[in-house]
Amino acid sequence: MTEMQKLYLLIPLAPLAGALIAGLFGRLIGSAWSHRATIALMLVCVAASIAVFMDVLKGNIYNGSVYTWMISGNTRFEVGFLIDQLSATMMVVVSFVSLMVHIYTIGYMQGDPGYQRFFSYISLFTFSMLMLVMSNNFLQLFFGWEAVGLVSYLLIGFWYTRPTAIYANLKAFLVNRVGDFGFLLGIGMVLTYFGTLDYAAVFAQAPQIVTQTIEIIPGSPWELLSPICILLFVGAMGKSAQFPLHVWLPDSMEGPTPISALIHAATMVTAGIFMVARMSPLFELTETALSVILVVGGITTLFMALVAIVQNDIKRVVAYSTLSQLGYMTVALGASAYSAGVFHLMTHAFFKAVLFLGAGSVIIAMHHEQDMRKMGGLKKYMPITYWTMFIAALASAGVPGFSGFFSKDAIIEAVHFATIPGAGFAYFCAVTTVFVTAFYTFRLVFMTFHGKPRMDHHTEEHLHESPWVVTLPLVILAIPSIGAGWLIGPMLFGDYFGSAIQIMPQHEAIAKMSAEFHGLWGMMTHAVTTIPFWFSIGGIFTAWYLYMANTGLPEKIKQASGPLYTLLDRKYFIDELYSWLFAGGARALSSGLWKFGDVKVIDGFFVNGTARVVAGTAVLMRRFQSGYIYHYAFTMIVGVFILMSLWLYGS
Repeated sequence: MTEMQKLYLLIPLAPLAGALIAGLFGRLIGSAWSHRATIALMLVCVAASIAVFMDVLKGNIYNGSVYTWMISGNTRFEVGFLIDQLSATMMVVVSFVSLMVHIYTIGYMQGDPGYQRFFSYISLFTFSMLMLVMSNNFLQLFFGWEAVGLVSYLLIGFWYTRPTAIYANLKAFLVNRVGDFGFLLGIGMVLTYFGTLDYAAVFAQAPQIVTQTIEIIPGSPWELLSPICILLFVGAMGKSAQFPLHVWLPDSMEGPTPISALIHAATMVTAGIFMVARMSPLFELTETALSVILVVGGITTLFMALVAIVQNDIKRVVAYSTLSQLGYMTVALGASAYSAGVFHLMTHAFFKAVLFLGAGSVIIAMHHEQDMRKMGGLKKYMPITYWTMFIAALASAGVPGFSGFFSKDAIIEAVHFATIPGAGFAYFCAVTTVFVTAFYTFRLVFMTFHGKPRMDHHTEEHLHESPWVVTLPLVILAIPSIGAGWLIGPMLFGDYFGSAIQIMPQHEAIAKMSAEFHGLWGMMTHAVTTIPFWFSIGGIFTAWYLYMANTGLPEKIKQASGPLYTLLDRKYFIDELYSWLFAGGARALSSGLWKFGDVKVIDGFFVNGTARVVAGTAVLMRRFQSGYIYHYAFTMIVGVFILMSLWLYGS
């Protein structure tokens, strides 16, 4: 094993070691040494990830097996690593954001009885995500996929004494199982038709299998790759919270704020985006799957952004923002602009982490109050939190010069150039959402930090900036929230991703954009003439007018909108629909099985029926056991008659 291969192993094993130390020996070594050990090992992970990233930039790509877990027939089930531009980028983003969350947790979770357990969980979560992005085969991908789902269940329900937290983590677990069932079926079809789970072998065979068909419905042949890719995408819909499997993510805000940033910024929810980008050699061969991805992403982008407008819980606003931004990434994947989707994944990881961690800083100062209607005027008390969140808000709104502008604008342009069915609908959703995003993001900023204080007098007296362990990660993450977008040239229009992402010649959205790209300044100056820029400015101005200049108007609009407000406030009644259809349906089915299956069939027919048959037979037999000789003689004659009849019939 070479030195670099040892480094590959060190990257996931360092956070795993931290998780074991804090989890198994946390009580023995105490709170301080638990966070010191996990943070030190996360520093090792970040340093190793950066070293590997620099090595990959030199052209050193690795694809190999670490060990063979099992051999079944001709199929090998292995643990292996694929280290290329895509995985190296994800490793740096995941490990860096995780390190910032670890540091932030010291301040946020101070004094919590589960302090060591929390550090163990977030380190284990990081290990799971790294195993997912570094995998070179579907088996290991599925292991990481399920591991992040399991640890997210533990983290969302971390405060397990709260009924709402238990409900939220069960909801997240069950909804993700729906997506994972589709994902597992897709992997099963890959193994069935390709005969291997190794990425390289599957991708090499894909062009030969593209003409093969399968009849899911007899008489209706489908291209084989279409159901495979759609089933894989169903898994991504669960993990990356795409409509209609998005319902778990807003409720997951019941967990502590650090995990909101970790799950929703750079790790679990981006797993689906990463997976589709990794599978680009398959998805590129089926326009049906790409069209499905475009439409689903477009719906998620716009409709989840609209819900964010009416939210008053500061964390839920950011949660619905995450749903909308994930929709943008999905739209990019459907338009074959995989690099733009991964680029937005990276920039979003930074500015969304700032928004979540900044929201947590506000919650600490407000004594765990999350309702923005009870905030206001926090700017003078919390200047560091304010300015870092203001920078992240500008990035989220897509203001030129900030990271979110470059990645979001690239996605909108890519969809504009796309010719895949559904691109027109996705383009409308993406452009419209620019206004909505700017509006709800700055609504949050103005309601929280500007205007008159609306909290009680006791809370206002004790307002102060959060400790340095909370503000330092905010400041560090605010820097790439500004500058990460400046990498757009090499990441989108250069050969940065190399062979890690493959695009068919007919899907030329990125190629057309490349021809029109004239550098960062050219992109920013051109943006001033485009609709998305003015939508962004319009959204910010509208938020200012409603929540700063004319603060009585939002309530009047709410009263006037009536059913529309109710529709958004109740999140399109999807939770109620699922509760009635699935939970209610399951209860009705179980009640029917109990009343008919258990009471009537099992108890009534088999148990009590058997007893009645035995009792009836006994009553009948008693009539022949009378003690009279002629009764016995009659019984013998009947018996002989039956035997002779059977003998004659048989011969």
